[in-house]
Amino acid sequence: MFSKKKTNDTQNPATENTAEEQLNKEITNENQEVKEDASAEPVVEISAEEQLKLDNAALNDKYLRLFAEFDNYKRRTQKERVELLQTAGKDVILTLLPILDDFDRANKAAENATDIASIREGVQLVHTKLKNTLAQKGLKEMESLNTVFNTDLHEGITNVPAPTEELKGKVIDELEKGYTLNDKVIRFAKVVVGS
Repeated sequence: MFSKKKTNDTQNPATENTAEEQLNKEITNENQEVKEDASAEPVVEISAEEQLKLDNAALNDKYLRLFAEFDNYKRRTQKERVELLQTAGKDVILTLLPILDDFDRANKAAENATDIASIREGVQLVHTKLKNTLAQKGLKEMESLNTVFNTDLHEGITNVPAPTEELKGKVIDELEKGYTLNDKVIRFAKVVVGS
């Protein structure tokens, strides 16, 4: 019995020594890791004034970049607008070229023609073709005769006494036709109004 107790007592201090050694090793490892972390990333405290200066510099940089981007956008859109205005009529001109060719042929035919009726018929055909082409592009003639005078559509040239009571305040004669393009007036009709 006695010998067993001694072996147990002798084993306990040895176990305590190894546990203490293990604990000491862990503490040393943690201290080394803390030192390594501290050396890897030094913590630098910035004053409030320095932080404001850094923020101000960042905002100025952001502002300058935004301003430059907007300036480039303005230049690009202005250039596109100029190009659009220069080529805006291209589509209409291309559709009118065949009609111009028809007028050239009509002029050649009129030089040697003796039959006025055929010349008149040819000119009428070209005129109809021109009207139809322009109508396809959205051009419409205004109907003004015998309608109430409207300053949004008509330009009154003169007033004349109305032949009947019904024509007072209405358009009696049309000197120049008015036109709308896509339902917007592009030329007012020049009219004579009955008074």
